[in-house]
Amino acid sequence: MVDLTEQEKTAMRAAMRRVAETMAEIGWGTRFQELSEAQVLTLIEVAVGGFQEAMQAIARQDAAAEVPF
Repeated sequence: MVDLTEQEKTAMRAAMRRVAETMAEIGWGTRFQELSEAQVLTLIEVAVGGFQEAMQAIARQDAAAEVPF
């Protein structure tokens, strides 16, 4: 596995929350092999989208915190 930065770990946690919300809709008792292709693709889309959005938010915060010289 890749060594993740603290920002990436934070973004993964944000994505995990979105995946958990989607799994709650699907049903936590559903085994992975029982998921339809559409459900798996939705989980992937939610995870990637959540990660990207969190990383963009972190980048905006970091840019705002920089002191221009």
